[in-house]
Amino acid sequence: MLMGEFQHNIDAKGRLIVPAKLRDDLGENFVLTKGLDGCLFGYPVSEWAKLEVKLNEMPLSKKDARTFVRYFYAGASEVEIDKQGRINIPQSLREHAAITKGCMIIGVSDRIEIWDEARWQAYAKEAEENFDQIAETMSDFGF
Repeated sequence: MLMGEFQHNIDAKGRLIVPAKLRDDLGENFVLTKGLDGCLFGYPVSEWAKLEVKLNEMPLSKKDARTFVRYFYAGASEVEIDKQGRINIPQSLREHAAITKGCMIIGVSDRIEIWDEARWQAYAKEAEENFDQIAETMSDFGF
């Protein structure tokens, strides 16, 4: 299970250290793609395969489904963790997430998310301020 919050800096070549605590669950290679809320999603290959099954079941007759699948796959890239524990994030993905220097890498169960540090801090502050209210609605999801 992927969990935790880690701060690292991306270098000028687009390389980012993947925290050691996340590397075993991610594997040597994993899939990085455009995520929601302005971040990147990183999936272990086994989780990506499960997601692909669901994406392939989406109805081609629905425009929103086609758009989502295209955008999600178009941004996807398989990345490899090098001997120094780094990945190289493609420029298009760095631009999508507005990543320039400080990054937050967070574990979210079956995936990681990579955020620009300032964007994550703003998002986390808002989530913290509304956490009790959000928690009350979780019963709608069977929690």
